[in-house]
Amino acid sequence: MPVPWLRILDMVLGVTNLAQMRTRQGAEPEADKLAVGSRSLGTLETRLASVMVAAVKEAFDRDSRRLELEREQVEAERARAERALRLELRRQAGERELGRLRLLAGVAVVGWLGTLFFAGRLSAGPAAARVAMGAGWALLLAALAAAFAAQSRVGSALDRTDDGDARRDPPESGLGGALAPWLIVAGLAVIGMAVLIA
Repeated sequence: MPVPWLRILDMVLGVTNLAQMRTRQGAEPEADKLAVGSRSLGTLETRLASVMVAAVKEAFDRDSRRLELEREQVEAERARAERALRLELRRQAGERELGRLRLLAGVAVVGWLGTLFFAGRLSAGPAAARVAMGAGWALLLAALAAAFAAQSRVGSALDRTDDGDARRDPPESGLGGALAPWLIVAGLAVIGMAVLIA
């Protein structure tokens, strides 16, 4: 059987080419490794791409955390502003109620002082006129007392608001504030009847 010298020679040349190629790749300079089209550049590009992706992902995570913190700060600021607005509205409602009660107290005092002009005329009149005048004065003084009690109640409710009691309902004057105007009207009506009787 003949020896296939050509095949053996071809195989030896292929092995030497392969060995030379391996040594050339291991010994190629850095500039050749980074040349366009070389295999080393592909792995470098892959590494750079993964580093860039990681950096972009970290930046997005940092931005999302920052946005979340800003959102929480805005929400807390909004809640603080709403609470301050509720407290301010409650304070203003209390101040209006105090003003109304002070006006009622002033009307009661002026009404009582105004009836003093009729006291001299009624003292010489019939007993029914004097009793009606006394009842009218008592009603006016009761209205004054009710207005003062209601002012005290509203004032203490406003003090509790300043201490942090943030109820939604405005401070109320209660029964005293509701009765004071009716007591003034009743007192003036009784005094008017007393003047008519005399």
